[in-house]
Amino acid sequence: MIRKSLSITFICCVVIAFALTAYAGSKSINSSDLYTPGKLTVATGEPVYPPWMMDDNPAGGIGFENGLIYALAEKLGFKKEDVVWVRQTFDQGIAPGKKPYDFNIQQYSVTEARRKFVTFSTVYYKPQKAVVALPKKGVSKARSFKDLRKLRWGATVGTADFDYIETVIGQEDVAVYNDQAATFQALLSDQIDATVISLPTALYVTAVQVPEATIAAVLPHDTKDLGHGLVFEKDNPLVDWINEGLEAIISEGVVDKLAKKYLIGKDSIPEIIE
Repeated sequence: MIRKSLSITFICCVVIAFALTAYAGSKSINSSDLYTPGKLTVATGEPVYPPWMMDDNPAGGIGFENGLIYALAEKLGFKKEDVVWVRQTFDQGIAPGKKPYDFNIQQYSVTEARRKFVTFSTVYYKPQKAVVALPKKGVSKARSFKDLRKLRWGATVGTADFDYIETVIGQEDVAVYNDQAATFQALLSDQIDATVISLPTALYVTAVQVPEATIAAVLPHDTKDLGHGLVFEKDNPLVDWINEGLEAIISEGVVDKLAKKYLIGKDSIPEIIE
C-alpha cells in the first residue's frame, strides 16, 4: 500500500514537472524561475498611454504592447487569466536590483548604457522619433538640427527621448519633467517650444490627448537606440525562453499586424535628417 502511494506521488510529480517545463518551443524553464509559478507577471507604467495601451487598462488587451503580451503569453502556453499585471514607474523599470515581476514592457529603448543594469529581450519594434510642438511656434519651419537647437526643449526624465534631444539634436539645456503629462502641460503653458517622442505616441497625442499640438517633423533614428525591448532583472534565466516566444510571434507577423493597427499613421510628415 505504501509503495503504491509513493509510485502515484512520483508519477504526479513527473507530470507536474513536465507541464511546468514544456510551455512552448525547444527551450524550457523551471517553475521556480517565474516570479509566481504558473503565472506570467508583467510590469508596465503607471499610467500607461495610448496607443501602446488603451484606457489605462493593461488587462483590457487593447493596444499595441498589451496585445503583444497576450499574444506572447498564448505562444508560451499561458491563458489570458494567467497574465498578472503590476505597475512601476519608468525609472524603476531600468534601475538595478530585484524586480517584483518577470519582465517589464513600457517602450524601453535598448541601449548599451542600460544593459549595465538590466537585461533586454530581442527588439520587438523600432519607431521613428517625432517633434511635437504648437503650430504658433513655427517649429514646422525648421529644416535642420541647427534650427532645432534654437528652440526651448523639454522631455520626460529617464527616457530615450530626453537622450535624443541632448545627444542627437545637440541641445544641452533641456527641461526635465516627471512624466509625459507634465511634459505636454509645459508645452501648452509655453514653458517649452517642443518635445521629442516616438512617432506612434505623437500620432495619438496630437489626435486625441493634446489636439492643440502638431507633429512638426520626424527625425532619423538614434544609432545608440536599438529599438524597444522587454526589460528583465539582470541575468534573469527566463530571457532565452521569452525570446523564443517573442521571436516566434514576430516571424508569424503578429507584431506587424499590431503595429499597423495601432502605431502607423497615414499622413505625410516633413523629415529632418541632419
